[in-house]
Amino acid sequence: MSFPKVVSREEWLEARLELLEREKEVTKARDEIHAARQALPAVKIEKDYRFTADDGSELTLLDLFDGRRQLIVRHFMWAPGNTVGCPGCSMQTDSIGALEHIWARDTSLVLVSRAEVHEFQAFKKRMGWTIPWHSSFGSDFNYDFEVSSDKGESPGVSAFIRNDDGEVFHTYSVYDRGGEIFKNFYNYLDITHLGRQEAQLEHPWDWWRIKDEYDKEDAHVAGDNHWNGTRFKKS
Repeated sequence: MSFPKVVSREEWLEARLELLEREKEVTKARDEIHAARQALPAVKIEKDYRFTADDGSELTLLDLFDGRRQLIVRHFMWAPGNTVGCPGCSMQTDSIGALEHIWARDTSLVLVSRAEVHEFQAFKKRMGWTIPWHSSFGSDFNYDFEVSSDKGESPGVSAFIRNDDGEVFHTYSVYDRGGEIFKNFYNYLDITHLGRQEAQLEHPWDWWRIKDEYDKEDAHVAGDNHWNGTRFKKS
């Protein structure tokens, strides 16, 4: 196991301040990316997408906003016939935290999967999630937003905004490795000496597990064949 070089507090502080300058550069670059992302144009949604809610009611894309100005959709990989959630999508969902902080900025967040609602309700309860989770079964939604194809399911996150006339516009989508920013635990691991400890793995997702399966020998592993042709795009 790697172990850090041991130095005096003065030497450590000198090295830490040097790194701090580089961190400030990254922070500034990240702010510039945020501004560029928010300056992207929008595309009007023309299709009448339909979703099924937990209670079986039919919803439109506008309904998913729940009266708020913006909407974030976490495309949760769950194809019809699956019996358990994707570990990677589950990790991102665990990282969302209290929705009240997002609601406070006039923004809603929901999960959407292609499977029918009854297929993932037990898993939602098992995970202890209260996030709204809707089905897009029977619509083109997943296919149009490039998270379902004849090759299988793919993870992603999309953002939308509505105007006062109830028209909805697509403003942003991010896929696969780009969605890493939504795994908050990585931000904590990245400040440790050992970091993510993924360099020795064949794939960085080989250690991912559903949160209650880390001690199970038969745990579901990201990238295996449990999700009807799961695919990981290059990023």
